[in-house]
Amino acid sequence: MKLDLKRIAVTDGETIPFSYDADLTKEEMNGEYPFRTPVHVEGEVRNHLGVLNLHATVRALYQTQCARCLAPVNVDLNVPCDMILSAEVQDDERDDIYQLEGDSVELDDIVIPALLLEVHMTYLCKPDCKGLCPTCGKNRNEGPCGCDGRQIDSRLAVLQKLLDKDD
Repeated sequence: MKLDLKRIAVTDGETIPFSYDADLTKEEMNGEYPFRTPVHVEGEVRNHLGVLNLHATVRALYQTQCARCLAPVNVDLNVPCDMILSAEVQDDERDDIYQLEGDSVELDDIVIPALLLEVHMTYLCKPDCKGLCPTCGKNRNEGPCGCDGRQIDSRLAVLQKLLDKDD
């Protein structure tokens, strides 16, 4: 969403509220498309003593899989985004200043990266998820699988045969 800032750039205390939905269904992350519903962005740009401050909240439903058992996981994201909008940036190292090009700002260029930076690499269906059995692939959260818990290195399998003969 493009926001025209001419109206508030010269008047102290003036605000421009905004509220819109962004479509991120084509945004790929880690080989999947986790944003299957619209992302809601809400906030305002305020002129405070000649400085334009953007305050926004980004709400999204992030749909992914558990990193251990592959069960579906839905994560409600609620990301605050605060940024200073300036035509002149003196310090390139500050990440809270967005450099304006002209009299308008494309809000998606600010709020969508803020949302994506808040997404974790992995999510779990529950903190004590037991995951999948590496041998048979059964979900260990549903109960034991019955596989032999011992894993024998294939290079030592011949020695295991010697132990089995003694029984």
